[in-house]
Amino acid sequence: MTSTAERVPGSAQAEPGTRHGPGGTGRLGSGGSGPRGGRGAGRRPRRRSITSSRAPLVLLAPAAILLLALVVYPLVRLVVISFQDYGLRAIFTGQAGFAGLTNYTNVLTDASFWPVILRTVLVTGAMVVGTIGIGMAVSQMLTRLGVVMRTVVSVVLVLAWAMPNVASSLVWQWLFQPFYGVLNWLITQLGVFGDHTQDNWASSPGQALTIVLSLVIWQAVPFVALTLYAAQSQIAPEYYEAGSLDGASAWAMYRAITLPALVPTLLLVTILSVIWDFNVFNQIWLLTKGGPEDTTLTLGIWTFVKSFVSNAYGQGAAIAVISTLILGALTSYYIRRLVRSGEEDL
Repeated sequence: MTSTAERVPGSAQAEPGTRHGPGGTGRLGSGGSGPRGGRGAGRRPRRRSITSSRAPLVLLAPAAILLLALVVYPLVRLVVISFQDYGLRAIFTGQAGFAGLTNYTNVLTDASFWPVILRTVLVTGAMVVGTIGIGMAVSQMLTRLGVVMRTVVSVVLVLAWAMPNVASSLVWQWLFQPFYGVLNWLITQLGVFGDHTQDNWASSPGQALTIVLSLVIWQAVPFVALTLYAAQSQIAPEYYEAGSLDGASAWAMYRAITLPALVPTLLLVTILSVIWDFNVFNQIWLLTKGGPEDTTLTLGIWTFVKSFVSNAYGQGAAIAVISTLILGALTSYYIRRLVRSGEEDL
């Protein structure tokens, strides 16, 4: 005897998710009849999606507000002042006339402009090269130390890096101070170079540049060394084992294995070093104030002198804008390389 399910096609067995009843046949949760049907069921996922899409915006809102208040607005204000006749009168009255390109013309035609640009680039390059070179050496040394010594060295590096640059600059000033400076006393005690008790390092162009470079490099090396060590510790040890079996020397393995793996990290720390060293101000101002003979007069110091010593705030703002453009041009190449290396890793 043939059953009803066999005679009627499509109604043999109720598919999962369907129901039969007086209201007709339909899927649960569909837009048809039933307690789950109707328009309300279709709106709930949409509401959840809208809420979830707004959540990142809500979380990023405080950081965006701080960024606008502390970075974007001052930068816009700086550009505006660079086109104004902004001096002491404008500070007290709050009114500044439009100067057009006069501030930029005065800066670009100043006799000190191109020497300051060249000096800033050279000093920044020396700082970056010294920082990256010593940082790579310290990173390699950390990989060779035992657990206890590596921990001690890491703690010392962190303490040196965490020290405020103003405090470290004052300590450096005391170390190289004439009459009672520690370094002058040590050199004198050696008895090889004669009596250097009264030697004023800040009065000689070469010595002034030396103490500035040594201070900035000393402060920057810990960050570079620890960052490179963190990246170097992620390299699989199997590569070095294979190199040892092939009879490769330590230098050959460092050049063939370590350096290629550190390229993205090296690009990153190089970009950060260029940005930080290009904008160095506290260390130079506290140690030499740009002297002697303008040996350490960089764009940052020149901007301060124009703005707060000569009271030419419009020209100081113009120098700051030019510095930003130069820094963007210097770092654009490394940023493109960093982005390309990140895309290749994906």
